[in-house]
Amino acid sequence: MGKIIAIANQKGGVGKTTTAMNLSASLAVMEYKTLVVDADPQANTTSGLGQNPKSIENSIYECMVGKADIADCILDTDMSYLKLLPSHINLVGAEIEMVNLPKREEKMKEVLRKVKDDYDFVIIDCAPSLGLITINSLTAADSVIIPVQCEYFALEGLGKLLNTITIIQKRLNENLEIEGILLTMYDVRLRLSNSVVEEVQTHFKQMVFETIIPRNVKLSESPGFGVPSIVHDADSKGTLAYLNLAKEIVEKLND
Repeated sequence: MGKIIAIANQKGGVGKTTTAMNLSASLAVMEYKTLVVDADPQANTTSGLGQNPKSIENSIYECMVGKADIADCILDTDMSYLKLLPSHINLVGAEIEMVNLPKREEKMKEVLRKVKDDYDFVIIDCAPSLGLITINSLTAADSVIIPVQCEYFALEGLGKLLNTITIIQKRLNENLEIEGILLTMYDVRLRLSNSVVEEVQTHFKQMVFETIIPRNVKLSESPGFGVPSIVHDADSKGTLAYLNLAKEIVEKLND
């Protein structure tokens, strides 16, 4: 049975999509059957894996509002163990369409339940908000990774997200765990980066992944080529960091 991991933070620009793409690709390289779910209307994971969001006919949106079956929406990628459930801009309207539906917070859970057993891992790239789609993602997930950038205001908003997770644990998904806090955009040359790492590790201790994701040109470039970093440059520091993160998650699962 697959493990569903949501990647969430209501702050934009913290590395959610980069993490969704590259963690999924790393798990796929390790020959774990992996599905990456693009639950962000910006559809950056979709385009970053070589698809044109404008030409997508069946996406996560159609699945959640009952217009399509998930089996008809999942796309192949260039990697044999990696599949994509794409997004497009219509997902913005899903929150409005779902407002009056019964169990509206559980629509994604219902969708993913049909394919969960076909994969070892399902990775959800959440939108930078705490709206209904993100709540759906957290309700569907077994655990959540919280990316935090090593920059000023890094911890701003983290308390709000942790409160939201607590509410979801109480009301919608009592089994939801925090997989870990992931430090991203680390620049070894900056004193600020080092002080943020220290602050987050002091605050959250065991909740923080050992792996730290560096600022890396290859990570930034690869979506422009429509491939994950591991395909773009297998030896880059960013690629190796995400491989280490994947190993950390697998080891934790096997403990």
